[in-house]
Amino acid sequence: MYFKSFEIRWGDLDANGHLGNADYIAFMSHTRMSFFTEQGLSLENMRESGLGPIALYEHVYYFKEINISDEIRVSLEIVGFTTDTQFIKMEHNFYNQHGQNLAFSEILFSWIDLKTRKLGRLSPDLQRKIMSFPKAARFKILEKSDIRKSGMRPRDLS
Repeated sequence: MYFKSFEIRWGDLDANGHLGNADYIAFMSHTRMSFFTEQGLSLENMRESGLGPIALYEHVYYFKEINISDEIRVSLEIVGFTTDTQFIKMEHNFYNQHGQNLAFSEILFSWIDLKTRKLGRLSPDLQRKIMSFPKAARFKILEKSDIRKSGMRPRDLS
């Protein structure tokens, strides 16, 4: 399990005086990018491949408030990916300095082709890097049904 530590600053608080929703997303994104970089897949490497990181969904479950001066640790676990590593399922947990679990999130992650603005394909080299990432004990290879299980589709206004 990968961890990134943060101290909650005044600017991270919302109108209710606790960590704001957008900041949870920002801390998780920072944790993911730090993890990728430490695994040899920096943003620069992605851009050289013509790819960018994208979140397809993030579900966040809040258990306890996070307040100013709290010291938190955000975890990251790879719990699944497709055989071509185009889709990766990750989980994040937020813990305070006492080890209490404050929030949980699951995310489905992929890659965007920076030219076509559609889902991107990874080179064999990038696929090998991702396949070598540390995996959660409950890791599984994702099937199409795992990726589309929500059934959500766009509904345009007519």
